[in-house]
Amino acid sequence: MDADRDRFLQDFAALVQDLLRRPTAGPQDGTPLKLLLEEHLGRPLREVDVLTHQLPAHRLVDADIALDRLAEAGGGTARTVGIAGGDERYHQSLVDLLSSSWGASVAVGAVDHRTAATGPTAVCRVVGLGVRLLSLDGTPVAVVQRGAVPHYGRPAASLEVLAPDWATAQRLVERVTALMREHSVLRGQVLGFTASDYDPSSGGLTFLPRPDVARDDVVLPAGVLDAVEQHVLHTDRQRALLRRYGQHVKRGLLLHGPPGTGKTHLVRHLIGRASGATVILLSGSAFAMIAEAAALARALAPAVVVLEDVDLVAADRGYTPGGNPLLFAVLDALDGLDADADVAFLMTTNRVDLLEEALVQRPGRVDLAVHIDRPGRPERERLLRRYAAGIPVGEATVARIADRSAGTTASFMKELVRRAVLRAGRAGADLEHGAVLDPHLEASADELLESAGDLTRAILGGARGGAPEGEGTGGYVVEVGDHPAGQGEWFDATDGTH
Repeated sequence: MDADRDRFLQDFAALVQDLLRRPTAGPQDGTPLKLLLEEHLGRPLREVDVLTHQLPAHRLVDADIALDRLAEAGGGTARTVGIAGGDERYHQSLVDLLSSSWGASVAVGAVDHRTAATGPTAVCRVVGLGVRLLSLDGTPVAVVQRGAVPHYGRPAASLEVLAPDWATAQRLVERVTALMREHSVLRGQVLGFTASDYDPSSGGLTFLPRPDVARDDVVLPAGVLDAVEQHVLHTDRQRALLRRYGQHVKRGLLLHGPPGTGKTHLVRHLIGRASGATVILLSGSAFAMIAEAAALARALAPAVVVLEDVDLVAADRGYTPGGNPLLFAVLDALDGLDADADVAFLMTTNRVDLLEEALVQRPGRVDLAVHIDRPGRPERERLLRRYAAGIPVGEATVARIADRSAGTTASFMKELVRRAVLRAGRAGADLEHGAVLDPHLEASADELLESAGDLTRAILGGARGGAPEGEGTGGYVVEVGDHPAGQGEWFDATDGTH
């Protein structure tokens, strides 16, 4: 009985394998999809050159737009078909799929579509898996367009170009690349990278709204903002001037100083001002995508690449036994762009002492470093008025708190006003109809400044131990062309001296 069962199972397995090898339709020499491709290309697939062009997952929408433009240029005879079948169509190339043991079952099917973001609130439909039949300068070509499928081992998107010769395939890729650059939906956007759970070196891209931080809302000593804006936001005239005389346009800015002093706030202002530039934000695990970010910045220049808390990656090699691969990736990205690339690298750190000197020793990596210190007394008054805008507060109260709060930060002032408003609400004070915030502001200042609030003040960026670390310079020391702790040229705007 067992022998009969085993013989039956063997015969059944052989039957299934035989059925899989047979074409399901059409003549003996090919499947419907294969026949369609050979009819379009005008030759057997064995005589066709195949060029696979990898794309970052976030460039699929640009490739979709570029291929649509290319199809339109071909005279309107282009069409797109799908690939029928099981999951194997997602993780095998078209050539492998058609030549595999189950290739005979591959047939024309519905095109797989997916949605892709084109802005912070906008999406469009793109081809996730499909075969485009079109022509390039009168020559029939086919392109298999694939989106990334990380769970099938495809972290990147790709274009498989089928053409009568290698030169035609290369020409198509070059044409698509140029159209992607020209019509990119990423150009001029604010973009954030997120690392992939499947592959740390790849990931997704998020469109972010461009922040709108007014110049008056950036509280820094006179001259600070002018110097930073001049360095980061080149005008067309400055860019052309530098290029005319062979000077590098690529530039790097390092903002360093204690936590809570307004470095991120300043970055948000610069991003808002760079309205025509593509902005790419990297932080945390997304630093693994620094090479992708640099390549995207190069393609979509003018661009600004923001590396937040760069000390977490670009630490001195002495702090990292065995070297720091991410540090080398950052250095490669900074050095890999051409000198005339209109790309600004904007880095922030709370721990400048941990930075690797190589990061800032070469122009084009960091050629301007700005120390954002704790605010001086005039800046503390301005910060307090800014955060209490629209709330009745007496000038004398503002002056007293500015006097008492030496060594604190912008974050401290923001929290002080928030607590005062909450305290006023609990006390039943009607701030909209004549009640003043003064007593609640004074009480909140007492709470935050007393020794019992030591930990809170430390978290908010103030000095420990109930004693301020000094009045603060108002936060402006600039070093040019050298490590901040080195002997490079520096400028202190608090007294205008070199």
